[in-house]
Amino acid sequence: MTPSEHLPDLADCTATELLQLYKSGQASPVEATRTVLARIDRLNPQLKAFCLVAHESAMQAAQDSEARWQRFRQTGEPCGELDGVPVSIKDLILTQGMPTLRGSHTVDANQPWDVDAPASARLREAGAVILGKTNTPEFGCKGETNSPRSGITRNPWDVSKTPGGSSGGAAAAVAAGLGPLAIGTDGAGSVRIPAAFCGNFGFKPSFGRVPAYPLSPFGSVAHLGPHSRSVRDAALMMNVLKKPDARDWTSAAL
Repeated sequence: MTPSEHLPDLADCTATELLQLYKSGQASPVEATRTVLARIDRLNPQLKAFCLVAHESAMQAAQDSEARWQRFRQTGEPCGELDGVPVSIKDLILTQGMPTLRGSHTVDANQPWDVDAPASARLREAGAVILGKTNTPEFGCKGETNSPRSGITRNPWDVSKTPGGSSGGAAAAVAAGLGPLAIGTDGAGSVRIPAAFCGNFGFKPSFGRVPAYPLSPFGSVAHLGPHSRSVRDAALMMNVLKKPDARDWTSAAL
């Protein structure tokens, strides 16, 4: 590792920038993840972008990724498309080892959480470092982000304002540098509204482009989509998320 005083704050880097730094050896997934987690610890008590932060598993994933990047520089062995990039997952999307509580007291946290939804599985397979779960209103039901269980998410540009919803936790996290990528869901603007309110890039892909499991009770209205700070990052994430999954018979072929 060649230290450089000219390196940017790793928490402010895009996913594309982080991957370039990893490839060159100027920065590592462990450094990036540690920096992002420190910013989460500092800002999340006020922003409430995250309802769960998985410090230990994130650092373990970062260490595993760092080993893969070291092998890449030594042998050319390829890394995953998002190897070592910190990401977050909206708390409506199943994630192995982490409760998916949907912002509601009606969901029992004390049950097995041993299944990844397709989006979570694809991120993990691509080497992404899953930081935790981002806040949502109860069952993702409105265009702001608050819930009786996980509180009110604030807009990082002005904490007296809402980040929108229902993927407001995802959008606030990306805007505040609490991970460059986040996955959200969108039925009636739940990715697009928060992206607009927080100054990020986010969009609602065509139905079936990103597989889902279990399918939303909102049917074909609900889609999964990326939050990022750049179009390039969103395209990078979509190339991972769009891979089909046999559990979703409505998903499109590649």
